[in-house]
Amino acid sequence: MSREHTITIRVRYPEVDAMGFLHHSRYFQYFEMGRIELLRSLGHSYADLEREGVLFVVVKVECRYKSPARYDDELTLTTRVVRETHVRIDHAYELRRGQTLLAEATTTIACIGRDGQMMKIPEVLEEI
Repeated sequence: MSREHTITIRVRYPEVDAMGFLHHSRYFQYFEMGRIELLRSLGHSYADLEREGVLFVVVKVECRYKSPARYDDELTLTTRVVRETHVRIDHAYELRRGQTLLAEATTTIACIGRDGQMMKIPEVLEEI
């Protein structure tokens, strides 16, 4: 199975600032969408994991903005798993408009239980 997935996103009007640029905070929501859709493409549902008491929290995020996105732009977001341990997964992201790189980012997510304590990633997810 591929440890990479690409989605298409259209910048919506409420996501832009007064200058018509995609607000910087929205990029992080896009990255979350990328993680969830990558997981779904591998046959897993984050909603099902949550119901089972398996949660993931972002413990580290870094983003480098290269060029702005604007209202109504069609963007592609590629999300890749770059490292995985027993309790965390590192992702890398590339957000593009056509061939233009708009942002590069990385996140580290950690697996926790409902009690907020770190837990081992379930075996069914170990090979994502």
